[in-house]
Amino acid sequence: MRANGREVTIVMIEDDEGHARLIEKNIRRAGVNNEIVPFTYGNTALDYILGPDRSGTGSNDRCMLVLLDLNLPDMSGIHILEQIKANELTRRLPVIVLTTTDDEREIQKCYDLGANVYITKPVDYDGFATAIRNLGLFFSVIQLP
Repeated sequence: MRANGREVTIVMIEDDEGHARLIEKNIRRAGVNNEIVPFTYGNTALDYILGPDRSGTGSNDRCMLVLLDLNLPDMSGIHILEQIKANELTRRLPVIVLTTTDDEREIQKCYDLGANVYITKPVDYDGFATAIRNLGLFFSVIQLP
C-alpha cells in the first residue's frame, strides 16, 4: 500500500494484545505487507504521529493509516482522533476506529470528528480486510500534505 509513491505505515493503537495479534494476522492475510507500528498507550501513539511537541511536523515525511481503539488505558481514542484531525498536518490521515463500543452517539461523534471507517469488534475480519484495502485505494486518490 503506497501513497504519493511512499510506503504507508499502519499505526495500530490497541491495548488488548490478543486483539492486536488478530488484527495484524488478518491484515497480513488480506495481502497487506506494510509496516505495522503498534502502540498500547495513546500518549506514545500521539508522540509518534504528531511528534513529542504535538506540532504534527513529525508526520511530514511519512504516510500513515491509523487503526484506533477507543478504550485505552491512558486516554480515550476520541481524544486521539480529535488531536489528529485538529492538526493541519495530520487531519487528512485516514483513521479506522476499531472498538467494542456500538453506542450510536459515539459512532456519530467519531464520524463527525473525521473518522473514515468505524468497525465494531468482534469484527467480521473479511469486512475488516476489505476496509483496509479500500483505504489503500483512498490513499491513492487523496493528496497527503
